[in-house]
Amino acid sequence: MDSVQQLVALDRQHVWHPYAAMPNPLPVFPVHSAAGVRIELEDGRSLIDGISSWWTCIHGYNHPKLNAAAKAQMERMSHVMFGGLTHRPAIALAKKLIDITPANLQHVFFSDSGSVAVEVAMKMAVQYWHNRDQPQKTKFLTIRNGYHGDTFAAMSACDPVNGMHHLFSGMLAKQYFADTPQVRFDGDWQEDNIASFRQLLEENSEHIAAAIFEPVVQNAGGVRFYHPDYVRRASELCKQYDVLLILDEIATGFGRSGKLFACEYASVCPDIMCVGKALSGGFMSLAATMTTTHISETFSAGEAGVFMHGPTFMGNPLACAVSLANLELLESYNWKRKIAQIEGQLREELEPCRVLASVKDVRVLGAIAAVELHEPVDMATVQPMFVEQGVWLRPFGRLLYTMPPYIIEPDELTTVTSAIRTVASTL
Repeated sequence: MDSVQQLVALDRQHVWHPYAAMPNPLPVFPVHSAAGVRIELEDGRSLIDGISSWWTCIHGYNHPKLNAAAKAQMERMSHVMFGGLTHRPAIALAKKLIDITPANLQHVFFSDSGSVAVEVAMKMAVQYWHNRDQPQKTKFLTIRNGYHGDTFAAMSACDPVNGMHHLFSGMLAKQYFADTPQVRFDGDWQEDNIASFRQLLEENSEHIAAAIFEPVVQNAGGVRFYHPDYVRRASELCKQYDVLLILDEIATGFGRSGKLFACEYASVCPDIMCVGKALSGGFMSLAATMTTTHISETFSAGEAGVFMHGPTFMGNPLACAVSLANLELLESYNWKRKIAQIEGQLREELEPCRVLASVKDVRVLGAIAAVELHEPVDMATVQPMFVEQGVWLRPFGRLLYTMPPYIIEPDELTTVTSAIRTVASTL
């Protein structure tokens, strides 16, 4: 069997990691196994995962309920095409999603990643207006510092300046970008905060198919929390100017922000909503785009007669079965109280970072916390520092952030926050 050093050498030479060069100069840490909130490395070290494997494993790793659901489904079938066929896991999961999301969302289109769920939402909006004999409505309105994925339509709605995709700007569709919301989540709402969004609608609504943004929490675009009234007013303006509203709840959905879905802070029901990441509890990749009966009914009467999209692994029964078990698990305990406990501990234990010379801001909402630095982190240096402290965190840009699994115990969370304080104090 290859040694750890041999594994790392082979990986560095041949395996292309996300947002990495080739060969990969950044450190990588081979994983042997994972259970609960811990990742066990091949070299014997144990790490507390403070970011839930990119915000997905809300119930930790190797959960017996999810394992049992996967095993039972595998014994029946792991996959079957969704064109012309259906199955119990997809039907049951669709019913569960309809039950727990805003009431107007009655139809579920499954896909295999969050980026694709956004692509589906954008295509759905454009084709809807084509069905309504308004084919000129092909543009999208979004807000700066947002992030919606790495595929081409999704990239076009990410921040064109501060985002990660400016290299592709010459071939991306040109969208409308409103100013970043400036009123913080707990600040005093000022109506002029929505002025840029309103003006873009006033001037361009005849070309805009939909507004798309992450409600209340901008995640990969900077972990920013903004006022719920922005979401409420944006929804009202979309209705006023006859523009659809797409809410991207891929990172915020299923309790992460303290509400089951972040749009609940604003009591807003979108026309289209995207979910993913924590949907399957991190067990498998699965996402969904949900919409209303009003929108879905236009497709049979449109030129194509159908919605023109269909992923090969759409509605994968194994992923659907595990996702249903994950949502049932979430409903089996008082997740709101658990998120509130995590939030309180994050506030208490990260607030001391605010006085550090390297720190610009400290932000906490639900089971999300960010320590924003004045300068970008050096991943080659900072990542090993966290590993040495027994913690797995993946900083980016100027952010040291944590989105821990919901099952994390207070002493484990203290290990995470202590590591953040220690690293921040050395920068």
